[in-house]
Amino acid sequence: MYHPGSRAPVKLWDLEFPNPVGIAAGMDKDALAVDGLFALGFGCVEVGTVTPLPQPGNPKPRLFRYPQHHAVVNRMGFNNAGAEAMAQRLARWRKQIGQRAPGILGVNLGKQKTTPLEDAAGDYLKSFSLLADLADYVAVNISSPNTPDLRKLQGSDYLGGILRTLNQANSERVSSGKRKIPLLLKIAPDLDQEQIEEIVGTVIDCAWDGIIATNTTIDRSPPYENLEKQGGLSGQPLRERSRQVLRQVLRATGGKVPVIGVGGIETADQMKEKLDAGAALIQVYTGFIYKGPGMVKGLIRA
Repeated sequence: MYHPGSRAPVKLWDLEFPNPVGIAAGMDKDALAVDGLFALGFGCVEVGTVTPLPQPGNPKPRLFRYPQHHAVVNRMGFNNAGAEAMAQRLARWRKQIGQRAPGILGVNLGKQKTTPLEDAAGDYLKSFSLLADLADYVAVNISSPNTPDLRKLQGSDYLGGILRTLNQANSERVSSGKRKIPLLLKIAPDLDQEQIEEIVGTVIDCAWDGIIATNTTIDRSPPYENLEKQGGLSGQPLRERSRQVLRQVLRATGGKVPVIGVGGIETADQMKEKLDAGAALIQVYTGFIYKGPGMVKGLIRA
């Protein structure tokens, strides 16, 4: 299969990304379009967010476009068919492609809406157990604003427990002769410096492999005060804040942890901003909605 990014691979963890451009979680929640997304040129496709059991998500309407701002507000609420259904689909895909994977496949895990925060680690563990063999890396989503109280998991009361639980499961995989799965944490843009440093400290202490910065924002500062209030805002309004958080995270890590930059990337110059700031890779979502499939090859050529 022709891959337009094959000229510029990025080696990270034990993986080789054909190019630094990925599609963020949320676009393909149930791993229905993996082949198609890779065929467009993405070096990485991150599917999900997936929860242990199926759930319908929040009531509609739950997705709002603002073309004048090149922005989207969503409050989807982790609508997905569940981890078992995704595992079955990805197992068929892996069997079909054999050893000729066109790029890197990430799986993004979330908490069930009805699961109490103190039991959240169990949710992530269930999905990890079902999907780890089928993923190149696993990302943990504790930063969506659309599941009640989910962002509280970014606090130290819960975060360390989640990270250590998946570390243990990963170590057990290695003991049984399987490969270690890189583990990444996806964080919110609505964090202050102290919160970022605390999260980064926990990530380093637990020897996790990477951070994804950032998810959508709940901020509606002018000129965006009239946009839909409930839900996460993405696209160009997120661009500068996500870059600030990226830089804060990189300073806090001291270069010890790779960071994937997400938020407000639509052009080659905006991609360059993230890479120049220190991002190891970038992911797109809203820009892809507005620019369309040709955007991917344009970014890679740049």
